[in-house]
Amino acid sequence: MEGWVVFDVDGVIRDVSQSYRRAIADTVEHCTQGTYRPTPTDIDRLKAEGRWNNDWEATRELIHRAQIAQGRPAAVDFDLLVAFFQERYWGCDPGEPTGYITQETLLVERAYFAALTAAGLGWGFFTGAPRREACLALVERLGLANPVVVAMEDAPAKPDPTGLLTVVQTLETQADVTGRPVAYVGDTVADMLTIQNAQQREPGRTWVGVGVLPPHVCTDATTRTTYSQALYRAGAQVVFPSLAQVSAEALRQVQTCLT
Repeated sequence: MEGWVVFDVDGVIRDVSQSYRRAIADTVEHCTQGTYRPTPTDIDRLKAEGRWNNDWEATRELIHRAQIAQGRPAAVDFDLLVAFFQERYWGCDPGEPTGYITQETLLVERAYFAALTAAGLGWGFFTGAPRREACLALVERLGLANPVVVAMEDAPAKPDPTGLLTVVQTLETQADVTGRPVAYVGDTVADMLTIQNAQQREPGRTWVGVGVLPPHVCTDATTRTTYSQALYRAGAQVVFPSLAQVSAEALRQVQTCLT
């Protein structure tokens, strides 16, 4: 293998603007008794801090800040928050998704990964989503067979690079190679900080931060520019409008510029 490409899932592989993001807004509104519903811009601003990759924790933080602004800070029952969030996102049937997750659209087709493999690039996934939710998109909907996935249950939250390093180690063990360059493709500041932290852990390897704009920020030029600049400031070497443009050739060109 010439190198590895590791992907985030939410905002890269699937559009979560009307699922996870909507569940965040619903839960914040519910827990603030209808006094505050965060806008997509509010959520993006919080995510741009690079500390709130876990959407349950991001929801709690938005509630906490709203309560402070309203002069009535109070403890939030995290278990109840998660339960309400999951009812909106997954649905009320633990075994069958019926919530917002059913409205997600995929941003890539299975042939994309076949093309990477044909070009000598191995690939895997590091996501902050729960495993069953990530695999619903990757395995059941995309049809990927036994992909290497490190999910919420498997590693600390980004920007801790442990999950990314685990994916790379697994890929290299399977291929019996070491030291190959790694590109991490993500849509958030936390994703780009993750690859910077991986570089600090393994400075002898080439690490490439590849930003992809999530669909909800592509509605106007100003929003696209602002979001792209945040990714660049966090360490992205390049930012693409969509995953479809992150071809094997484009990845090679970025890697060549860094070596």
